[in-house]
Amino acid sequence: MPKIEFESSIEFESSIEFVADINEQKDCLMSQDPTQDNPGTLWFNIDIPKGHLFKAGDRVRVTVEKID
Repeated sequence: MPKIEFESSIEFESSIEFVADINEQKDCLMSQDPTQDNPGTLWFNIDIPKGHLFKAGDRVRVTVEKID
């Protein structure tokens, strides 16, 4: 079986679909493919502290990096 090499970080750009009010301290930025027509679509859901300026429709860059 061939060995698959993966990067230690990934990055993609997407639009925020909606911002959910989780509680008095945090919101959740979300982007999902409601149709699931494109299996390559990357989703994200991330809690962030209140006080941000993000809103539905904003384009964002999502970066995930492995740290030691």
